[in-house]
Amino acid sequence: MNASIILSMAGGLGLFLFGMRVMSDSIEKVAGAKLRRILEIFTTNRFSGMVVGVVFTAIIQSSSACTAMVVSFVNAGLMNLYQAAGVIFGANIGTTVTSQLVSFNLSAYAPVFLLAGVLVAMFCKHEKVKKFADIIIGFGILFLGLSTMSSSMAGMKEEPQVVNLIGSLHNPVMATLMGLVLTTVIQSSSVTVSIVLLLANQDLLSLSIALYIILGCNIGACTTALLASLSGKKDAKRAALIHFWFNVIGTVVLYAILFLAEGPVMKLIWSISSDNGRFVANAHTMIKIFQVIILFPFSGWIVKLSCLCVPGEDEKVNYRESYQLKYIGDKVVFNPATAVVEVIKELDRMASLASENLTRAMNALITLDEEDIREVYEVEKNINFLNHAITDYLVKINQTTLPIEDLKSLGALFHVVNDIERIGDHAENVADAARQRRETGLTISREAQRELGELLDMVIRLIRYSIDMFARSDESHMQDVIALEDSVDIKEKEMQRAHVERLTKGECTPEAGMMFSDIASGLERVADHATNIAFAVIAAERDVEDV
Repeated sequence: MNASIILSMAGGLGLFLFGMRVMSDSIEKVAGAKLRRILEIFTTNRFSGMVVGVVFTAIIQSSSACTAMVVSFVNAGLMNLYQAAGVIFGANIGTTVTSQLVSFNLSAYAPVFLLAGVLVAMFCKHEKVKKFADIIIGFGILFLGLSTMSSSMAGMKEEPQVVNLIGSLHNPVMATLMGLVLTTVIQSSSVTVSIVLLLANQDLLSLSIALYIILGCNIGACTTALLASLSGKKDAKRAALIHFWFNVIGTVVLYAILFLAEGPVMKLIWSISSDNGRFVANAHTMIKIFQVIILFPFSGWIVKLSCLCVPGEDEKVNYRESYQLKYIGDKVVFNPATAVVEVIKELDRMASLASENLTRAMNALITLDEEDIREVYEVEKNINFLNHAITDYLVKINQTTLPIEDLKSLGALFHVVNDIERIGDHAENVADAARQRRETGLTISREAQRELGELLDMVIRLIRYSIDMFARSDESHMQDVIALEDSVDIKEKEMQRAHVERLTKGECTPEAGMMFSDIASGLERVADHATNIAFAVIAAERDVEDV
């Protein structure tokens, strides 16, 4: 074969893959956070999940990305396997949008898309608009690659050895294996089907064999999710297997249908197709829709089959006592689109530990229970571990291609993890005071105990409201937080005045009075940290709106 044809084909494929990646990544950056929220909200049942899967994959142009995100959602406990099944089924239909676009032969407009995208990227300063420009540039590069590949394939028609080689592909099993291997290597069924479409357009590939290559592409498309799930929990592996079994079972059924009635199937697809390219695109879409129609009623069985393939439960870990991350880390599937969600869940857990530890320390201050004091110190070590581990993870994901909204919220997350760690430090300070009381016999009056208990109740409520706002991006408690923070300030000042009065009357010793004053001031500072956490939500959202 002429070397120039090979180079042209390779260059076109490279442009196509690069354009696909640029377009998909840019769409995820612009709309990834919104699409993620749609996945969270509208996947309450399998049917709505399927619809969301279709729309989601049609937008980001990648069923692999959608399925990998679903796997990470399942891994983080944000979605169960039955919800995941619906989204995965829908993603298989949504992925056919790419081949439909390719079949309309928009290559002639590729230079227009490229020029428009480059001009906007060069002269526009608005970050989100520049990301939209990247989408347009990716779209233009994609079709420029298609045009290059199509031209090189036209040259292949003049090469007898190429025509004979491709024409000799008559075995359906070999065609399926070829589609499987190509898709596994390229990591995109859309790209493989597009290549098949171009070959069919140039009459280099028979349409019947194209059907079998498409079936192989379906199975090869499972590779990305299967690889992503390897480091995850068992449910993540099961979610990837749902995708795998859906495509394998669907392929077997279609094999049987084509074996019995290949002619009528070909006539049906051709009846709605105007040329070979449209035939391949329509075949891809119809195969996927047919698979969903016949397998959707049995999605529960496919979930059970995946559970049989991956039996048992994950090892139970006491995350309160062990220095381990629960939602991020080595045992969690990493996906840029869900990384921030997982960090927020980890911070929610860390905040619960800090809040409970503060209550434990205050109880120990009164009861002088040595076991409680020791537990405060142990939990504080765990909180310090989480502080460093989460901060390191935030630095790591800051270097990835996060959605714009998530990227803008990273600053707030750094502040939140620091505020939670400071709350933990105040609990340790109270434990130090409890140990001092135990060793020296210092007494705290009942009135002082009552005041500290009232202030603690207010602070714990404030922490709960703040973390609830932060974890759910819900501003409904904002007024409660503001009112409680003001009340804590007033209460702390009243307590300090009452404390001075007790000192002047000789009702408590100076040492006990100093301890009381320090603890009251510490609780007031805890309230400040909790308020910072609540306001971090608003600051992050305003940053996003300004983009």
